[in-house]
Amino acid sequence: MAQIVGGFAVSHTPTIAFAHDANKYDDPVWQPIFEGFAPVKDWLAETKPDVILYVYNDHMTSFWMNHYSHFAIGIGEEFKPADEGGGARRIPPLKGDPELAQHIAFGMVADDFDLSYWQGMGLDHGAFSPLSALLPYDFEHGWPVKVVPLQCGVLQFPVPKARRFWNFGRSLRRAIQNYPKDIKVAIAGTGGLSHQVHGERCGFNNPEWDHEFMDRLHRDPESLLDMPLGKLAELGGMEGAEVVMWMLMRGALAPTVNKLHQSYFLPSMCAIASMVFEDAEEDPSPETPEEYAARIYRDVEPATHLEGTYPFTIERNVKAWRMNNFLHSIVQPAFRERFKTDFEALADEYALTEEEKQLIRDLDWIGMIRYGVIFFNLEKLAPVVGLGNIDVYAAMKGLSVPEFQKTRNAAINYSVEAEPAT
Repeated sequence: MAQIVGGFAVSHTPTIAFAHDANKYDDPVWQPIFEGFAPVKDWLAETKPDVILYVYNDHMTSFWMNHYSHFAIGIGEEFKPADEGGGARRIPPLKGDPELAQHIAFGMVADDFDLSYWQGMGLDHGAFSPLSALLPYDFEHGWPVKVVPLQCGVLQFPVPKARRFWNFGRSLRRAIQNYPKDIKVAIAGTGGLSHQVHGERCGFNNPEWDHEFMDRLHRDPESLLDMPLGKLAELGGMEGAEVVMWMLMRGALAPTVNKLHQSYFLPSMCAIASMVFEDAEEDPSPETPEEYAARIYRDVEPATHLEGTYPFTIERNVKAWRMNNFLHSIVQPAFRERFKTDFEALADEYALTEEEKQLIRDLDWIGMIRYGVIFFNLEKLAPVVGLGNIDVYAAMKGLSVPEFQKTRNAAINYSVEAEPAT
């Protein structure tokens, strides 16, 4: 079974990445950052987690106003550095763990936490800034650990209550404890501490509150859970209210923990802090792994036995990501034109495999469904190749269109095309 080796909290200001990339390790102005991070780095090297469940918030980079989620779990096979305006950092992508992400997603939804699932988007400084100073990496070997990123929407109100973050952590703990693979998992809570980066209050810091918060997070975390987000903003700055993500991390640990390390440094706009915790008591799952699996898969399990039915799970989504991303791009007019005139080059740009290309060339509708393509991308493809929905339905059934239409109440055809040809 999976083991939670402990948790760490760390600020994720871009200051850290700047100092790291500029090799400021021996610069007396920046050196305290790395001195404070050294015990965290050593702890990670010693415990050697296989996966870090990385709780962070994106800074309006990959998550923007067209879709802003409260809890969004990264399900992809890898996560590249995002371009935040000045170009992406020259660091390798982090590997994901889609299988663990799917298990956690089923567990959290079974516990009534609504999630978003994402892949194909970059991680900004909320993730890569501290990790690049805590973990060794190179372009040949990548990183020594996988990540399952959990993006928390803390920048646009309403934001979930602090207690909701804590309860998420408690539920997350049970999910990881009941994961059947023998892996080690560390929980990272990031953001903060006190800072505000907008408005006339820009530059606000509160070291006294920062130290009180860290002490209470260690000794009495439940005393923090009913603090309104507005109170956290008053004490720690508007953006400093993102410390609710530290509470999520702490909730995923045992009620009593040993604090192995704590650091604090305030160079400029944001307090840069770190903490490391390990469980100080047993806090086992109240369910056996078998009971847990039966509960979290109960809602979907009957559908897995329906003949000719392919539930669109995270596993299928990740497997067919390239194809689904390719076919969804049909919503772009320029893509549609290139699809018609330059399919092979376009497919190469999207890194489709030969198997995936052939499924599209053959218009193998049922083959694409079995592979993991969601139907609603096939519905987008059909009008581009001059077909309607009924053509696709008939092909999936292995029937001609007239044969399929005999099973319907009316012999019609239609598509999502805006202006069907007459």
